[in-house]
Amino acid sequence: MADSAGKALGPGVGASATGDGLVRRRRRRWARGAALGLATLVVAGAAGGWAVYARLSDNITADDAAARELERYERERPTELVRGAQNILLIGSDTRAGTGNSAYGRDLGSERSDTTIVLHLAANRRSATAVSLPRDLMVDIPGCLQKDGSRSRPVFAMFNHAFQVGGSACTIRTVEKLTGIRMDHHVVVDFSGFKEMVDAVDGVQVCLKEPMDDKAALLKLPAGKVTLDGEQALGYVRARKSVGDGSDTERMERQQRFLAALVNKMQSNDVLLNPAKLYPVLDAATSSLTTDPALASLRGMYQLVRGLRDIPVERVQFLTVPRESYVYDANRDQLVEPQAQKLFGRLRADQPVAVVPRAPKQAAETDGKGGSPAAGRSPSPTPTFRGNTAAERTCA
Repeated sequence: MADSAGKALGPGVGASATGDGLVRRRRRRWARGAALGLATLVVAGAAGGWAVYARLSDNITADDAAARELERYERERPTELVRGAQNILLIGSDTRAGTGNSAYGRDLGSERSDTTIVLHLAANRRSATAVSLPRDLMVDIPGCLQKDGSRSRPVFAMFNHAFQVGGSACTIRTVEKLTGIRMDHHVVVDFSGFKEMVDAVDGVQVCLKEPMDDKAALLKLPAGKVTLDGEQALGYVRARKSVGDGSDTERMERQQRFLAALVNKMQSNDVLLNPAKLYPVLDAATSSLTTDPALASLRGMYQLVRGLRDIPVERVQFLTVPRESYVYDANRDQLVEPQAQKLFGRLRADQPVAVVPRAPKQAAETDGKGGSPAAGRSPSPTPTFRGNTAAERTCA
C-alpha cells in the first residue's frame, strides 16, 4: 500500500521519483534566483541609501571657522562636568542672504541672532530642557574675530550683538561666559530652513486668543485654531510689536509654545519611525543648517538624536532664563539673581529643573527653590521656573 505522499512506494516506481527530483531541482533554482534577486535589491537599496545619506550630509554646512576660533580660546572655556550630558546652542539667524530670505528686508551686511536657545540633554536621555536667552539681555561680550579678520574689543552690550560682531563663535563664548556651561555643539538655522521644516510636517497647529496682523512679520491670522504653514510659522515666531505687550519675553514664550507644538506634531504623526515621512523632514531640516564639524553629517546628527525619541513629551521643557528690565534702560533686559545662576548651575551639573505655566507676571517670580516666595510653601528639592512642556496642548 502506498500513502498519498508515496512514502511506501518501492524503487520500481521510477516516474514518481523522477518527478520529485525535478521539483527539488526547480526549487533550488528558484531559491538561487530569489537569493540573487534579494541581493540585487539589497545592493540597490544600499546604493539608494548611500545617495540619500550623501545628499542629507551635503546639505549641512560645517562651521570650521567657529571651530578654529573656539580652539584658540580653549583654556578659557568651561569644562564638562557630567559625562554623557550634552549642551547644544541653537541660533536662529536673521540673515537675508540665501534663497527665499530677501523678502524679510535688506541684507545690511551683518547677521543677528533673534532667537538663541541653550538645549540641555540629560545624560540618561530622559529629559530635555530648552532655555531661551533674550536678544536684549545686557551681557559682557569678549573680543571676537570679525569677518574682515580684525578683532573687536570686549564690550558690555545687548546679547545679539555678539552674533552680529563675531558670528557663532562669539555667541558661544558669550553664552559660556554668562552661564558657565560648556556648549558641546551648536546649530545655526536661517529663515528658509525653518519654513521648510514646518512645511515638511504639513504645518503646525496653534491657537490664537485674538487675531494677528503684523506687517513687519508679513503675517495676518484669524483668532482660534490655525494650522500654520512654513511662511506663517516664521511670521508667528518673529512677530513682536503688534502682538500682546510687544515684549521680547512674550515673543520667546510664543516661540517655545510653537516648538512644543512642533514636537507634538512629529511624535503624533510617527515621523521619527516612518522613513517615508522622515526623509522630507530631514531634507528640510538639514538644508539650511550650519553646525560644528562634529554635527555636520547625518552620522553626527544621528548620534546626537538617537536617544531623543524615547523622551516623554512631558519631559521636554521650554523656559526663559529669569530676567527683568535692565536697571538703566527699560527696553533692555538683565538676569535676575540668584535664580539665573541656580538654573545655570543645575544644568551644568545635569540636575533636574521643573517648569510651571502661567506664573505671576514677573519673569523671575520663583525663589529658585520651588514655588513663589510669597506662597508660603515648603521648598521643593527641584527648582521651578516659568515655562511649559511639549505635553501641554495649546489648543486644548
